[in-house]
Amino acid sequence: MSDHPGPEILAARWVSHSRLFHVEELRLRFGNGVERTYERLNPGFHGAVMVVPVSDDGRLLLVREYGAGVGDYYLSFPKGAVHAEESMLDAANRELMEEVGFGAHELELLTELSLSPSYMGNRMSIVLARGLFEKRLPGDEPEPLTVSAHTFEELIDLQASGVLNEAYAVAALFLARERLATAEAP
Repeated sequence: MSDHPGPEILAARWVSHSRLFHVEELRLRFGNGVERTYERLNPGFHGAVMVVPVSDDGRLLLVREYGAGVGDYYLSFPKGAVHAEESMLDAANRELMEEVGFGAHELELLTELSLSPSYMGNRMSIVLARGLFEKRLPGDEPEPLTVSAHTFEELIDLQASGVLNEAYAVAALFLARERLATAEAP
């Protein structure tokens, strides 16, 4: 990614572990001789996926679920962890079935995003799902999720009003809109 060599790792140790995160302390020496200690969060799983499901009529399906980090319910695309034994696209289809009650015949990786790369190691694969068919799998959510269908215009309005405010979901919305627009172009 960069032609610039990274700093030398002088020491690395795990500071704390939970079910979802691992905190690692790194002691680094940069090329100019400056030494610093950093902490970073690494996920306790094998990656994550966010699915942008598009129905046959062009509406996007989102879920409303509780987010402990913000202490409230929020609107987002279905998402979850990739299990060790499954591919990223299989995980996307599974999460779609668990959270929305649909599977997809067509799954396309749009990109992989990171959030706060200065101290977080997790990445989210954004997947576009088309050719939806009804299929529900049991999920791990503590309560049923509310599913809603929206046009791109409605979602842009919801984002402007603060209702759709998860960074990954906003990025996924615009990436999906761009991908679908180029797919429909002559």
